[in-house]
This record gives sequence, C-alpha cells and structure tokens, in this order.
Amino acid sequence: MGARISVVMPCFDAAAHLAQSIASVRAQTLSEWELVFVDDGSTDGSVALAEALARDDARIRVVRQPNRGVCAARNAGLAAARGEYLAFLDADDTWEPDFLAQMLAALEAHPQAGIAYCGWQNLGLPGGRGQPYVPPELEGPDKLAKLFDSCQWPIHACLARLADVRAAGGFDPRFKTSEDMLLWLKLGKSRPLVRVPRVLAYYHFHDAQTTRDKAAAAINHLRVQKSFVAEFPDDAARIPRAARRASMQGRLARKGLECHWAGDIDNARAIFRALPRAGRVAPQHWKYWFAALLPRAVYARLLGRRESAVR
Repeated sequence: MGARISVVMPCFDAAAHLAQSIASVRAQTLSEWELVFVDDGSTDGSVALAEALARDDARIRVVRQPNRGVCAARNAGLAAARGEYLAFLDADDTWEPDFLAQMLAALEAHPQAGIAYCGWQNLGLPGGRGQPYVPPELEGPDKLAKLFDSCQWPIHACLARLADVRAAGGFDPRFKTSEDMLLWLKLGKSRPLVRVPRVLAYYHFHDAQTTRDKAAAAINHLRVQKSFVAEFPDDAARIPRAARRASMQGRLARKGLECHWAGDIDNARAIFRALPRAGRVAPQHWKYWFAALLPRAVYARLLGRRESAVR
C-alpha cells in the first residue's frame, strides 16, 4: 500500500538529534507513511545518516538542496510529497507512536475540516520538562481572531491535507518566522479545525539551538499579520477592529515591554521603534516609542534602566 501520509522533515546540521526524530516516525503505529527528508545544505553528516536509514527503509526519501532556509526546505518537501495527508516534523523533535493514527482518524471523521491539531510538551528546558499543554477548542465565533493573534500550535502538532496546503501556496518564503501561522490562517479561515485533546508531540530544546532575535521575530509576526490583511481583506474584516489592533500593536508592545523589563534594551528599542508599522501608536506606548528613537543611553536613563542592569 502506498503512503497515506507524507511527513516532511527539513534538516540543517541536525546529525546529533536526527536518529531520534526519524526513529519517532518509524515507530508510528500507522505504517502507511513516507518520510520526505529535505537536507538544506548540511555540513555535519546529517545526509549520510539519513541516506543510511533510507537504505534500510524504503519509505524514507532524501531530497537535497543548497542552504536556502527552513521555509524553502519545507516547500521542497511539499513539492516532493506523494501522500494524501501532510505532517511536518523538524529533525530534532518527536511524536508519540500513535500521533499519525490519532490525527488521521480525527481528519477522516471530519471530512470538511482543514486541520487537525493536538497537544504538545516542551522538553530539555533549563528546569527540565515543560508542562504538557493541550490547546483549547478553537472552533467558535472568535476562531479567526485567535489564529490571527498567534500561532496556536507548533508545526509538528498538526495534520492537514496535502492538496489543501498546496492550494494555499505552501510556506511564504518572504517570512523567516511565523510563516506557519500564515499557512494555518489560510487553511483555517474557511474550514473547520479538529482538536485532538492529547499530548502527542514533543519539542526538544538543546544547547545547539540559537537564541532567536526577539525583535526580528516580533516584527516579522506583524509583517505576517499585515500580509494576511492585505491578501484577504474580507476575511480580516471579520475580526473585530479592536481585536485586530490588540493582536497587532498591542502584541508588539507587549513583546517590547517583555524585553525592556528583562533588561534586553536593544531588542526592546527595535520593537518600540516598529510600533507605528502597526497603526497609530496608543497613548500608553508613547513614552516607549519616543525613548526608542533616542540614543541607547538616553533611552535607559529616561525609562529608569541603568546600563549596568542590561548587560
């Protein structure tokens, strides 16, 4: 029997964790899957490991490309996929053995649904394991507003139909982060979502991961939201104006304040300077926006943060 589900796994220099992630796929109780492993120009032996595993399991296919980033790698996997359904698993994350079976059952029980999503747990945090989390039921009058506000599940905690993802255009290469949120918005704006109320996916933190540029991520999130509003104005109009404003400028300001009070002045200033991109700056944010336009030392002095507190 051919593959019912295509699992796309982008990889860049993940040899230290790759075997565990691929083993997680091979351990699935549902056997009708294919793994499309997309190497994004790795230099650490990831390809050799994947190719060795592919020789042992014909369901694994290896696609190679020069380093172009995770978005391009996922799109390459999307182009090569042959299954009816589509899942994504990064090369350092894992699933419960019945992830594919449970998610497929949910989508097949709801043929009108666009996405099935489940709970997850973060592993490898400084304090150990994160609390297992099952997201709430998202279907309801405010579903679109929630999808617009933030990514409601990590990319490896959902299942969609391959044809739907291709029709939506896959992942927008203009965005280095939040590109998955944009895809879920496109799929979920007119199709129901199905919740699987179990923790079936695991996100692994490890030393090799780099700290994300918080300002770039926050500003990119706003760019994704503005892109959705521009491309789908009628759908965006279904989100109450106050909710849109809270999700755009309000969220951006909160990220800036998080950085500010954590002593991360550089990211805070970059975020506050971007506030006008989200619309008219709210009065409660004026002092942060104004201070962010001034030199770093002046910003710190005006807002009561000493230089010694931010290093």
